[in-house]
Parts: sequence; structure tokens; C-alpha cells
Amino acid sequence: MNKLGLLIKQLYKQKVRAKSFILMTLLYVVVMAVITFWSDIKAIFVNDEALEVALINETAVELEPIFVTNEDIAFSFPAESTESVYEQLKEEEYDAVVVVTEENETLKADIATYGPLKLNDQSAISSFVQYAGKIYGIQQLNLTASEADKILNSEAMITTTNLDESVADGKSEDQKQSGIWASYFVGIVIYFFIMAFLSMITTDVASEKGSRALEMLLVSVKPSTHFQSKIIGISLLALTQFVIIFGSLLALLRFANGGEKWEMVDSILNELTYSYVFYVIAFLFLTIILFLIIGALFGSLVSKVEEASQVMTPAIMTALVGFYVMISGVANPDTMLIKVFSYIPLTSGMVMPLRIGATDINPLESIISLALLLITVIAFYMISLSFYKRSVLTYSSGGVIQKIKTVLKVTT
Repeated sequence: MNKLGLLIKQLYKQKVRAKSFILMTLLYVVVMAVITFWSDIKAIFVNDEALEVALINETAVELEPIFVTNEDIAFSFPAESTESVYEQLKEEEYDAVVVVTEENETLKADIATYGPLKLNDQSAISSFVQYAGKIYGIQQLNLTASEADKILNSEAMITTTNLDESVADGKSEDQKQSGIWASYFVGIVIYFFIMAFLSMITTDVASEKGSRALEMLLVSVKPSTHFQSKIIGISLLALTQFVIIFGSLLALLRFANGGEKWEMVDSILNELTYSYVFYVIAFLFLTIILFLIIGALFGSLVSKVEEASQVMTPAIMTALVGFYVMISGVANPDTMLIKVFSYIPLTSGMVMPLRIGATDINPLESIISLALLLITVIAFYMISLSFYKRSVLTYSSGGVIQKIKTVLKVTT
């Protein structure tokens, strides 16, 4: 096996067996499991029994079809007097009593409790009352409750037709919504992987340089080989964590609640196109590689591992900007801000998938953005490789700019 292969193998085995990597991967899996089974976990610690609510109807409106019992609230319609029901409320037979009356041709509801209700319970009861108020208003037009309910819940059938033949195959609303959800997920993945592995490769190179171990290693290995081994080894490590985490996520979604959550995810995936999946994988891979190249370069600039956080700040801030721009685009992916950042190579990996999935973008724009990212990766690789050879054995102090100036001064 050549020297590059040996270095990659040694780095990969060292990192994949590290307690920090194992614990972090397990933490991600545990967090996903908690989120997936949150309803079951919550039921263990929180009393989720349905709220017992008595409804006293003092109007001529038929309210029983409106106040329907669900898993959160159990409605009953006692025939006793209001005073008698209030006594039962004090004895905690009910959690709340709702007395509905008419006043100035408007529905009025008084919610009586013996103890304070939770905010969610208050909001749930209020939503029923507000809906009943709308039904009451419509019934003033001499409509029945079922007719009023049909009016409130009727939905129009909407289709879209674009007369421009070049974009006549525009995405439907469901496809765009699925694209937003998928792109939001991809943006989060890219951001967290950048944060984790940018720090890892920078501190790893800085640690070897600070301990002078790199000087001994470079006696028998070219700096370019060492640089390449770091990029490839950490990339394989990131791929390993990706497979473990998302393999676990798919398994959790598949078997949680009898596959109910998987059906929701499956409905989103069915709206995504093969071209979108290709672009997502390409942008994900190239963006992580780009930041790993930057991380290796930054690691070679510092003289000791304590300085690593200082040189990583520009890259971290850039990733943070791209992440927040992507989040802003979830509400409106058609803004000029989204369009501009979708072409900037350091942020396009998080922003362009949002445009591809949630807008009727011209395919040429996606190709241009991906090409710019690819060219940037190649250019950064060539520049960083050349600079790495000169900086990896150069020791200097000061900020990032000062370190770069020192390297250029000493090696030129």
C-alpha cells in the first residue's frame, strides 16, 4: 500500500475509534430517537389524559356537532343546572365548564375553572368557541349547522397553467412545499457537518504541527501527500457518520408508531425529483470538501492547537451566514438575497438546493451554481496545496492575515 493509503487508513482508524467520535455519533442517534418517540416519552412524565369539559348551551344553536371530543378534550353536555355543574367542577369532576349564551346577536362563552388551565388547554377550548362563533354568525342567515360547517370547510380546487412553454412544467404547490422541507433538512445537515469536521481537521493538523510530530512525518512523506490524506480521511469519516446517523433515522422513522412517521416523510420524498436528489448530493459533497480544504489550510497556518479557533472564525462565520440566509428563504425562497447567495460557492451548498426544490428555477442556473462550486473547490485545492507545502513547517504569530504574510515572506 502506498504512503497516501497508509496515512488515510491510519487517520480513519484513529478517528473512527476515538471516544469523541463515538459519543458524538451516539448523541445524534439518541437525540433523533428522543424526537421520534417524543410523544411516547412525554406520556411517561406528563399526564396526557383528555381534559374533561362540560358545555352548557343556553342558546338556540345546536352546538353538539361542533364541540366534538378528541384525544385532548372530552366534551360532555350535562342537563343539570349551571349551579349544579359548578359544584361538580369544585369537586374536580370537570376541569372546566363552558357556558355559552347569546348577547347582542353574538355568541358569548364563559369558561369557568376551579384551578388555572394550561396555555395549550385554554387555546384549544378557545379555538372551539371561535369556530362555534363563526357557525353562529352564518346561522343567522337561516342555515343549518351542517350547511354552515360545509361553507367554512369547503376548499377550492386549484390548478396552475403557465403559458410560457419554456417553463410550462412548473412545480406544484405540494412539490414546492416538499422542496422547502427537504432543503431545510439538507441545510441543517451541511451546517452541522461543516461545524464538526472543519474543527476536526483544523485542530488535527494544528496539533501535529504544534507537537512537532509533523516535522518528523514530513521527512518521509511529501506535504502534498499529507494534505491529501487529511482531506480524504476526514471525508471518509464524515461519510461514515452520515451513514450511521441517517441509517438510524430511517430505521426509527420506519418502525416508530407502526411506520406512521415514515408515511409523512415518504409523502415528501415522493414529491422530489431525481434531478433534485442529484443536486443535493453534489452540493452536499462539494461543500463539505471545500470547507475541509479550508480547514486543513487554516490548521497549517497556526503554530499550536490553541490558535485553531482563531483561524477558523472566518470560515465558521461564512457557514453561519449561509445557514441563516437559508432559514430566511424557508418563508420566501424567491427573494433577491436567496438568489445572490445561491451563486456564492461558500454558501450555495445550503441555499441553492432551496431554490431548486422550492422555486421554478431555470435548470441552467442550477448548473452554473454547481459549476462555480466545483471550480472553486478545484481552485481552492490547488492554491491550498501550494500554500500548505510552504506553511506547514512555518511558525508565526498574529492573526490570520499576519500569518499568511509571514508565510509568503519566509517562503518567497
